Amino acid sequence: METENIREMPAKDTYYHMKSKEMEVVYEAIDNVAKYDSTVLILGESGVGKEGLVKRIHDMSARSHGPLIRINCGAIPDNLMESEMFGYAKGAFTGATSQGKLGLMSLANEGTLFLDEVAELSLTIQVKLLRVLQERHFYPIGGVKPVTVDIRLVAATNRNLQSMVESGRFREDLYYRLNVVPIEVPALRERKEDIPGLITFFLRKLELKYQRNKTITEQALAILLQYDWPGNIRQLENMIERLVVTTRGDTIDVQDVPREIKESIGEKKYIEIPDKLPLKELVAQFESAVIQDALRRNKTLSKTSKELGLDVSTLSRKCKKYQIDI
Repeated sequence: METENIREMPAKDTYYHMKSKEMEVVYEAIDNVAKYDSTVLILGESGVGKEGLVKRIHDMSARSHGPLIRINCGAIPDNLMESEMFGYAKGAFTGATSQGKLGLMSLANEGTLFLDEVAELSLTIQVKLLRVLQERHFYPIGGVKPVTVDIRLVAATNRNLQSMVESGRFREDLYYRLNVVPIEVPALRERKEDIPGLITFFLRKLELKYQRNKTITEQALAILLQYDWPGNIRQLENMIERLVVTTRGDTIDVQDVPREIKESIGEKKYIEIPDKLPLKELVAQFESAVIQDALRRNKTLSKTSKELGLDVSTLSRKCKKYQIDI
């Protein structure tokens, strides 16, 4: 079952001390809202690290002493979701336990309830969830007495909820209840400055797990920086683990980078990076070269932003940063 109390899990947000301006904005928003009980809606592609940010909100809040309960709304069948979320009274239906069952909503009392993939909730469950947010109580299946709960709700999705509202697949009133404080997490391809720090973190983490001390060369890092990482941080972490367990020596070099990554870069040429270049300068040099190359091909900011997967405003800011003539 895709539910868990993630309060006792190792801190996942250790590697969220990142360098990019984009993530600085996200952190500032997270840190500002954490101390309040406002409902937060975290938006972003799959794998960008939404769960780590939820844990950061919980740990910095006044509810940090309470549970942090996660429900993966896309992994529990509709016919089970109501009983899992709200519980049921004894004898509520055939097969129900004689003692009844507490729902995850009750288990999250005085803590934080994290609804991951909230867009996958059925319209029936959406109605009941809306009632909880409005009235702070609910009725278990087959129950006649209301159960009062004190929870802080954080939801996350990689879907466009507004378009789902327009198509009738998500309730408008629930959308506005969830969308009190929206925080959008940019994709990894929009903040490649964070990749070196993430790789360093994953290498240290895997060193403890597998007792294998690995380093990565600047040339191999330059190739990984050119990849767009459609699976975001989750894909990057899996790739680094693959490299750690499959490379024979203590160093991950260009020849160790999987063929599919090199092929996906396509016609782009690997950027030659001088040895012993400081990490900050390495990232800046790479990013500047990629942007200049894309601008030469596409001529306009609009076309270039689409190729690179960046917002036009983000691309314009980076051109100004690197003094690139548009």
